[in-house]
Amino acid sequence: MENNEVAAIFKQFALYGDLQSFKAFGGGHINSTYLSVWNQAGVQVRYTHQRINKAVFTQPEQVVANIRQVTEHIAAKLGTNAGNTPAETGIPISRRVLQLIPTRSGQFFYIDPAGEYWRTYLFIEQASTFEVMESPELAHKVGVAVGTFQHQLADYAGAPLYETIPDFHNMHSRYAQLDAAVALDAAGRLPSVRTELAFLEENRARGMILSDGLADGSLKRGITHNDTKLNNILFDDATGEAICLIDLDTVMPGTILFDTGDLIRTASNTACEDEQNLSLVRCNREIFAALTGGYLRAAGGFLTAYEKSLIAESGRVLTQIMAVRFLTDYLNGDVYYKISRPTHNLDRARTQIALMQSMDSQWEQLLRCVEQAM
Repeated sequence: MENNEVAAIFKQFALYGDLQSFKAFGGGHINSTYLSVWNQAGVQVRYTHQRINKAVFTQPEQVVANIRQVTEHIAAKLGTNAGNTPAETGIPISRRVLQLIPTRSGQFFYIDPAGEYWRTYLFIEQASTFEVMESPELAHKVGVAVGTFQHQLADYAGAPLYETIPDFHNMHSRYAQLDAAVALDAAGRLPSVRTELAFLEENRARGMILSDGLADGSLKRGITHNDTKLNNILFDDATGEAICLIDLDTVMPGTILFDTGDLIRTASNTACEDEQNLSLVRCNREIFAALTGGYLRAAGGFLTAYEKSLIAESGRVLTQIMAVRFLTDYLNGDVYYKISRPTHNLDRARTQIALMQSMDSQWEQLLRCVEQAM
């Protein structure tokens, strides 16, 4: 798009003052993001603007509706001090929860002449994200952040949220997709993945525990972020404390163990998600203990006994579901995830399997970590 077209879109939102500049921002793979600077009576204020990817989110208005419901609930709770933690004392609410900016017509998204959906947030200043889990101390803070987010939403009683990506963490659905990919073998790669398929088949039944728990009611349905990786948490530059979860596009109904599991999967892995040297892949038990300790500090008061018993299992399940998804895409010819080498998705799947195997090799110790945290 031309710069004047982009600027015209920004001006559809209720932003006042003079637009000084804007640029592409962030490294996200889904939405297109810009950062703009506005002069408001001599004060510079920044905003982020995102064009929502309709190929991934087929009903963008539902994505925005979910985000609005969740952020307004959290802001209201923070306003009564019900959602505060001691580390957040004195930090303004506008820095602890994303704030959607309405359009000049009062909606919270704008549809441009090409039919693309846009939204705008107030930019949270003096905050940063991390790409690498640097220490158990950081892991503890991350666990507190995710537990606090869940605690803030535990009593949500507003309009039901939309399921913007149906069956996103439904293991039955993901295995059905894998089975279809195996039957079709569209890219002719089936002979090269027999070992991986055998492992995933051996673990098929065990991996269903969260999906089955939601289906039979043994796990309660709540609100989940669904992408609780480290770089989706903002930390205050001055204090180093976690202050806000971002990237709320996948906020949906589900079991909170989806978030706990993804947190464990992404944070406890000692290697990159696409590591080719599998000897580097392991579950760091010290990080795991710090994560679960911080998480239970914030979330332990509203979890059921059954949910607590599945905290370690949730990490294994979410690792398994990503192994299934990566291998499915590899068999289909790499049609979903971006790749930078022919075996990229296979490498990703193998890394997830290696992480599961590392968890299994120290399973009793991981369970004891959770018990000690409780």
